[in-house]
Amino acid sequence: MALLTRRRMIGEKVMVSHITLERGFKLQTHQHDNEQISCIVSGKLKFGLGEPGSPEYREETVCTGGVLLLPSNCPHSAEAIETTVVLDIFAPPSAGTGIDAHAKT
Repeated sequence: MALLTRRRMIGEKVMVSHITLERGFKLQTHQHDNEQISCIVSGKLKFGLGEPGSPEYREETVCTGGVLLLPSNCPHSAEAIETTVVLDIFAPPSAGTGIDAHAKT
């Protein structure tokens, strides 16, 4: 996939994705049933939280060492402000993630 590399470990109850996003990578707004914890190993990632244009929408930038919890079915997007390494933890595991949907568009 353009602007990213990924490795995944999928267990019975949790899935971990080790992802490197190159600066400029954008992930469109999506949501999923799994809870997601994004741990920024290095870099800077800007998240859009909620549906764009809604009163609840906000942006949050997470830098090296930061962590963000995305509850189940929370609409979110992401943009790599600089090259970023992130560990995404999903529970329960699933066949795909928002990045997989991005690859199809």
